[in-house]
Amino acid sequence: MTSRPRAAEHAWTAGLLAALLAVLLLVSAACGSRLPESEFENRPPRGNSRPATPEPARGEPIRIGIITSATSPVGGATFTGPRDGAKAYFAALNARGGIRGRPVQIVTCDDGGSGVGNNECVHRLLDEDKVFALVATTALDYAGAPRVSEAGVPDVGGQPVGPAYDTYPHLYGIYGSQAPRTGGKPGWNGTLYGGTEIYRFFKREQGARSAAVVSYNQAASAAYARLITRGLKAEGYRVVTEEVDFALPNFQAVAADLRSQGVDLVFDAMDTNGNSRLCEAMDAAGVKVTAKVTNVQNWSDAVPEDYQHAKGCRNALWATGSSRNYDDTGHPAVRVFRAGMRGQPGAETLSQWELEGWAAAMWFTDAATSCGSRLTRACVERFMTRSEPYTARGLLLPVTYQASKEPPKARRSCLSVARWSDDARSGDGGWVTQGGEMTDNCFTVPQLPYTP
Repeated sequence: MTSRPRAAEHAWTAGLLAALLAVLLLVSAACGSRLPESEFENRPPRGNSRPATPEPARGEPIRIGIITSATSPVGGATFTGPRDGAKAYFAALNARGGIRGRPVQIVTCDDGGSGVGNNECVHRLLDEDKVFALVATTALDYAGAPRVSEAGVPDVGGQPVGPAYDTYPHLYGIYGSQAPRTGGKPGWNGTLYGGTEIYRFFKREQGARSAAVVSYNQAASAAYARLITRGLKAEGYRVVTEEVDFALPNFQAVAADLRSQGVDLVFDAMDTNGNSRLCEAMDAAGVKVTAKVTNVQNWSDAVPEDYQHAKGCRNALWATGSSRNYDDTGHPAVRVFRAGMRGQPGAETLSQWELEGWAAAMWFTDAATSCGSRLTRACVERFMTRSEPYTARGLLLPVTYQASKEPPKARRSCLSVARWSDDARSGDGGWVTQGGEMTDNCFTVPQLPYTP
């Protein structure tokens, strides 16, 4: 199969997520949340202090930093999935001997979701704790990215919440990038590009022809909704836009209009609470749609709790992304992931972001292993920038970091798709893969420009 250059369309997804998270920040602020101070967790041993957990591997430890906005204003569990997945992978790795006999020593830092906290984390990890690399970074405001890049520290498999992974060298987001990444403007002179494969999928596989986009009357939410609307219209959809008041949203009125409009799909630019309330209103109004579409961040076991009062809408939830469904237990790499998560933090509620954090840790491990007995940052980066796409044993769609001078106009893009079903997992509920094998679920689609 021809490898798929993937960065542009996922930069679009990252831009949408960043806009949505800005909405979540305002939601939290409205509830009276304050920004917590950054917290430094699991510091490596100093002096004669002992490590908290003895490592079976006996060589010199490889110190790895993980920065997470664990106590951010958008909620404690919002960003922790990639961290928990990476920690579980490294725990399993150490149990079987580490990287060529060297254990991985994890140093985590909570940046509190602020740029100040993020810079503090970067300073501590790079300058005080002398980490060899960062893995599975998931930061609301990656303000320390220029410092990481300047220091030449590889940042492997981070979540591109903002444009940092399409801007700076030495940073390698989980979805890849073809942008020049010279450290100046993101993308191509400040412009990123996103594909329309999600909308093409629903048109081809589900016969969808109309869609509603629901947003708050708030700038970030409206911007997010406009990007979705552009993509839908580029694929020929009839688009209905619905706006609700940020402070006093009338979801009943939206649901009534959705019923009268008879749309096939519903996309949104709202927080989880808004989504659940919209779903409740849709159920109450008898609105039935082909799909209520969400993104990878909401692809988790939390669905029954989040949508406990909206069974009909809950069973119309679809998620799209670039990694293999964590409920796809027919795939051996997924089975290994699920087994490795047992007993680890986050195992009670598995998520797609945990799987991607696991894949990020695997990516770093494979890169480090390729160096043989002489582990260097330069060697790790040669692996990261090689022309052969990386798939994390089939957990990821093929990822590359090959810079292109010219921005894309069209691209063959693939995607992973799943639908929630209360009947899956013997009636406990779960995500059921849709569209067949994700590496075959591909479309040649236009790449639309946008400014992050």
